[in-house]
Amino acid sequence: MKTANDILQQVNDFLAGQTYDRKPFSLYEPVQYVLSLGGKRIRPVLMLLSYNLWREHPEDILMPAIGLETYHNYTLLHDDLMDNADMRRGHATVHRRWDANKAILSGDSMLVLAYQRVAQVPAEKLREVLDLFTVTALEIGEGQEYDMTFENRNDVTEDEYIEMIRLKTSVLLACALKMGAILADAPQEDVERLYKVGEQLGLAFQLQDDLLDVYGDPKVFGKTIGGDITSNKKTYMLINAVQLANARQRAELERWITAVDFDRQEKVKAVTQLYDEIGIRQLCEQKINYYFDQARQTLDEVAVPDSSKQALRDYMDDMLHRNK
Repeated sequence: MKTANDILQQVNDFLAGQTYDRKPFSLYEPVQYVLSLGGKRIRPVLMLLSYNLWREHPEDILMPAIGLETYHNYTLLHDDLMDNADMRRGHATVHRRWDANKAILSGDSMLVLAYQRVAQVPAEKLREVLDLFTVTALEIGEGQEYDMTFENRNDVTEDEYIEMIRLKTSVLLACALKMGAILADAPQEDVERLYKVGEQLGLAFQLQDDLLDVYGDPKVFGKTIGGDITSNKKTYMLINAVQLANARQRAELERWITAVDFDRQEKVKAVTQLYDEIGIRQLCEQKINYYFDQARQTLDEVAVPDSSKQALRDYMDDMLHRNK
């Protein structure tokens, strides 16, 4: 069995070896640029770890695995454009390095490339794999739409938020694990279990991002903390802070939420202090641990020897303890 680090190296080497020979190269240059910026490669690693539960040589499915990575980075490219973000992984975003039109067109080409790569599976698996990928892609768009509409609402509930992040983040991790299991000819019960593992893992992962955006170390996290606070993003933390605050705390939260002119550092410090008073950090950590525990328990039910699951378990544990 290969370790996650072994698989990550294979993914990175394979991605680096991809060439873009179609013309005009100016259309594909941003695609190559985005995929060269690194990242955790969580989705292809999960897909290959899942496959490796039943089959040796996970490198046999590297092409569809990087198809998922191509799709994920396509969503980030368009997210950056919608958010008017300047930087991604320490480098200029595509619409900043080139322009908005290039980001749209090259992003669209990335989506097509993602389908082309995912489709490189055995013919007997093609329909099932593409159906799974297509539904996943639709759900991610739905999650993004919910996320945008939440910006204009002040009554978003915790359940609505959890469903939004399930669609926007979790389903692609679930898709990766399920796709790996499908390509490994796993029993249907285990295919569905792996999908559930991915859903639960994805919920924990997104909640970690919420937490790190407030409490992370900027030098490690890779970006300035407090972005969600300054933009009044409806995160699990803000939703619960408003719900659990006493009258004084709620009034102060509302004052910062509605403020038009404010000092960024002052707002981040004040809202973080309110989170501390209300106990939001501990609440969020409990929710993260809950979803990780659910993912572990579901993985325990997968009918392969425990030794075969160790690499995936170790990878999940590393995700739990991440700080960026």
